[in-house]
Amino acid sequence: MAANPDWTRDELIVALNVYLKHRPNPPGKDSKEIVDLTRTLNRLGEKLFRPEDRAETFRNENGVYMKLMNFRRLDPRYTAGGRTGLARGAKAEEDVWAEFAADPGRCQEVADAIIASLDDPEVGAAWLEPDIDEGLQEAAEGRLLTRRHLARERNRKLVEAKRKQIMKKHGKLACDVCKFDFSVRYGERANGFIECHHTKPVATLAVGHKTHIDDLALVCANCHRMIHRRKPWLSIAELKAQIKPV
Repeated sequence: MAANPDWTRDELIVALNVYLKHRPNPPGKDSKEIVDLTRTLNRLGEKLFRPEDRAETFRNENGVYMKLMNFRRLDPRYTAGGRTGLARGAKAEEDVWAEFAADPGRCQEVADAIIASLDDPEVGAAWLEPDIDEGLQEAAEGRLLTRRHLARERNRKLVEAKRKQIMKKHGKLACDVCKFDFSVRYGERANGFIECHHTKPVATLAVGHKTHIDDLALVCANCHRMIHRRKPWLSIAELKAQIKPV
């Protein structure tokens, strides 16, 4: 069996949330907090990794405890007295710390959303659909919430309803960012074609909450790629502000 895979952003965010609640001294490896976190991470692992990629030691209590200890090297509350923490650590830990440590409330929100997604039928196992998000940058909130976001963008009934709504209102389908109209550029072949972007932040997409038609924006393929090109994803307004006149 292969060695255990590297930790994902999803897992690190959930682990960091536990660390921030107890900083700078994580609960003991036999504590309820570590046991519960271990169980959660193993459920996450079932969504993120193939069974054959998870060894018997996958995210066990000892490894989970050590991962929390790794955060201490980044924590000024711990290092202020000259302590250094564990020397070994991954760049991914540094990235997650930089994005979430200063805002424990947001870390809690995202961690809760990731955990809730484990019971969301919209979010299938990533390893069963490896190409669903091909070419798109994973959201800052991690892989599972990215997949929930994409599932809602690709809801055929809702997307078609949005196109019909805008066509009825404006008589055309133009990108909400750059105003590109596929039918003007490509003629009859492009009639009715445009992509949809879900505008709500991924961590707010509650399980069981139905996406409203007003949560979608119509965008051309280029603008959609630019929104998702890197973390953090841009809002429609933010991308509009970046467009340079030709």
